[in-house]
Amino acid sequence: MYKLFLPVLFLLSTCGNQTKLEVGQIKTPKGEILIWLYDETPNHKQSFLQLAKNGYWDSLTFNRVIPDFVAQGGCPDTPEGFNDPEYLLAPEFNDKLSHEYGAVGAGRDDNPGKLSARCQFYIVQNKKGVHRLDGDYTVFGKVIKGMDVVDAIVNSPRDSIDQPLTPISLDVNIIKMNAEELKALAVNK
Repeated sequence: MYKLFLPVLFLLSTCGNQTKLEVGQIKTPKGEILIWLYDETPNHKQSFLQLAKNGYWDSLTFNRVIPDFVAQGGCPDTPEGFNDPEYLLAPEFNDKLSHEYGAVGAGRDDNPGKLSARCQFYIVQNKKGVHRLDGDYTVFGKVIKGMDVVDAIVNSPRDSIDQPLTPISLDVNIIKMNAEELKALAVNK
């Protein structure tokens, strides 16, 4: 079980089973990934929810896949992703949220304010984590189901710039799950 999923279980113990919580869902040709979005990073969480509900990523792909590092999806490195204020978010660093296996973070360029490109996200695939990114990139979620899918994605054949040779499409949604459904995911880890 993921250590940062434990607070979720505590929260669930205080909720009735009828309470529905929002969970990120990424459907790919390789399978489904479910993501818990952290309340500790409210702007990044709201941004992910908004873009997913608007279907922003549904014509895009995992455009960068590197074994023992990350699977990155969303807009490629485009001017609007890194320069348009509509697509930028101030960092929300939290010492409790690190780049461990399964962490979901916001992409960015080398801007001095460490602003996130809200149109890009990545999932840490290195089983030891990628802690050199801590304090430089915002972690805003955690995979709660589907790391086997992430493993398959990063191990796809790729070209010299780490782009999959066969595009891996994204269908990003927000689904609602109750306490029992989420507890079952934690138990089956």
